Amino acid sequence: MSDQCAINVERLTKRFNGTTAVDGIGFRVARGSTTGLLGGNGAGKTTTIAMLLGLMLPTDGRIEALGHDMLANRYPALARMNFSSPYVDLPARLTVRENLRVYGRLYGVRRLGPRIADLARRLDLAELLDRPTGKLSAGQKTRVALAKALVNAPDLLLLDEPTASLDPDTADWVRGYLESYRAEHGATILLASHNMAEVERLCDDVLMMKRGRIVDRGAPAALIARYGRDTLEQVFLHIARAGEAAPREAAQ
Repeated sequence: MSDQCAINVERLTKRFNGTTAVDGIGFRVARGSTTGLLGGNGAGKTTTIAMLLGLMLPTDGRIEALGHDMLANRYPALARMNFSSPYVDLPARLTVRENLRVYGRLYGVRRLGPRIADLARRLDLAELLDRPTGKLSAGQKTRVALAKALVNAPDLLLLDEPTASLDPDTADWVRGYLESYRAEHGATILLASHNMAEVERLCDDVLMMKRGRIVDRGAPAALIARYGRDTLEQVFLHIARAGEAAPREAAQ
């Protein structure tokens, strides 16, 4: 895999009891970029991310992340990756600080105390550190999930709805933080989101999925122009409802 490529997926397929959730997809994600993974419910986004993380074995195909074959030798890559989703709960009885300590130790983070303090400052979590995670609001849990995803300063960050349940002001601040983090660390971000304005702002490239396949890809502005629409949301709705990609070769 090229040094310029953070993720390389070839013929990736996942079947469950005869149902194909991901259907032979292939794509590359450039290092230092933010790529959006878009599609309606059941499009295959979550299954794709689970296979990228090594949480689920593919039925067929191959995955390379950060130069490592994720089927043969995924642990060196996993140490440099992390994941955030507001739909995956952290242990509710542990405090925020305890949760961050657990995950920091799992990743072998050095000087973990100062790292947690820095994340608490940057993500406005200082007043929440000693509260049980299960007692937090949905928006607070989203910020804690993001802190967990950043505890090891990952080179590859996989995000599922990173601003879900956040008020507009906080969501805008989180987007700005992600932009700064990518710029400062040279990190690569793969982002699944239903917020099209968020995708337009953050993403250099977008993969459009439907029924387990990538039906089109391109920069947000290029997709908008290709479909003759005004916004990425209109492009998304066209593909979701009509099911047709633009009359040119889809993503590879």
